[in-house]
Amino acid sequence: MSRTAAVSFETTLRVRDCCLCLHVQRAARALARRFDEALRPIGLTNGQFSLLMSLNRPQPASMASVSSLLGMDRTTLTAAIKPLERRGLLTVATDPSDRRGRRLSLTGQGKTLLASALPIWERTHEKVTQSLEGGSADCLRRGLNAIS
Repeated sequence: MSRTAAVSFETTLRVRDCCLCLHVQRAARALARRFDEALRPIGLTNGQFSLLMSLNRPQPASMASVSSLLGMDRTTLTAAIKPLERRGLLTVATDPSDRRGRRLSLTGQGKTLLASALPIWERTHEKVTQSLEGGSADCLRRGLNAIS
């Protein structure tokens, strides 16, 4: 007969109170909801805003560079691109230097929507930053960058 090892409730409380992964996940979900709500009137989610912003560059972006910047795998990026491409906000083209690769670009419509979204993002970001104690936004950013 095997015995099941038990984890004490005190251990559960300790993990709940100190687990960085749990706290970052909860904060990420709360931030995502806040930005999703702010961007909803123009038909974007926070993830779509970030994706469009990542394409705002002088030259078309490779899938690898965008997936690296956004911290997502290629399959997830491909799925995220499709609705934006259907809306005419970005284009996907074959990479001229490597026919296996794809290059992503904002369309004129995508640039216009991104320009409309930016003031919404700025206002929401400012409110979030103000809700943190003085100077802690920079400290938080540095810590998150160190982890990622």
